[in-house]
Amino acid sequence: MRTINVGVIGVGAMGYNHARVYSKLENANLVAVADVVKPTLDKVVKKYKTKGYSEIEALLKDPEIEAVSVCVPTTFHHEVVMEAIKHGKHVLVEKPIAFTAEEAEEMIKAAKDAGVKLATGHVERFNPAVQKAKELIENEVIGDLVTISAKRVGPFPPRIKDVGVAIDLAIHDLDVMNFLIEAPVKQVYATMSSILDQSDFEDHAEIMISFDEDITGILEVNWLTPYKRRQIEITGTDGIITIDYIDQSIEVYGKFAQDIQIKPVEPLSEELNSFLCKIEADEEPEITGEDGLKALKMVLAANKSSKEHSPINFR
Repeated sequence: MRTINVGVIGVGAMGYNHARVYSKLENANLVAVADVVKPTLDKVVKKYKTKGYSEIEALLKDPEIEAVSVCVPTTFHHEVVMEAIKHGKHVLVEKPIAFTAEEAEEMIKAAKDAGVKLATGHVERFNPAVQKAKELIENEVIGDLVTISAKRVGPFPPRIKDVGVAIDLAIHDLDVMNFLIEAPVKQVYATMSSILDQSDFEDHAEIMISFDEDITGILEVNWLTPYKRRQIEITGTDGIITIDYIDQSIEVYGKFAQDIQIKPVEPLSEELNSFLCKIEADEEPEITGEDGLKALKMVLAANKSSKEHSPINFR
């Protein structure tokens, strides 16, 4: 397995974890990191004994680096990813792929034109419980899908300043629903509002998605709950699958009930390893730019639905 030289742009909370994981992966060589906040940059440089750049352009001009993780705030995704593509780097951009659908479409086209990989960081797909659920659904263990209901709640995260709870949290489960259901979206309806003084955006949302094949997705997200909960329940004609994202557990009830033991893994490590393996094999990333755009369009439709107090049709 070839070792791929990588860089991380933005080493705040999420970017720090990217640097940490890359430093441990056998197929990665963490060449450099970049951040505009010097104390943050210095901390990561010292911790992982790598080069540090205070200017993103300087990292992108580093000829050693073949691929980058982009972990800057969402409003800067488009600008940074476009620059990375221009410099011929493969890119994994943290979710959401961009702030607008138009920005995401430009990024996808630019990557195709440049012949570089563009992956979107929807890490929950790499949760082993989600992977197992996908296998069970494909094997029709719970029959035909009827509904998928998700709950992702917890306290307000002070580090999130540029987006609301829908684009920060809901997008995770919208992508998981797309992954598990594999049916086109027909309609999105949502209600959301803001209660907390700390945020300029919505802090709680309830979203309903109608998919083809008469499948419904229901999602509750908020920054109001004093404890963190990350759960999803998949109902079929022959049973139910429940998943706890946090402890990576899965349970199956119904006609083919079974006890399933999951070997815990770090989803981010699986995600970054997959990204590098796809570069080496010259294959499409497991979660493409198009996947990121699909989830983004759903959450933007939810925001629009809430503002207009009306369902948003996808066709």
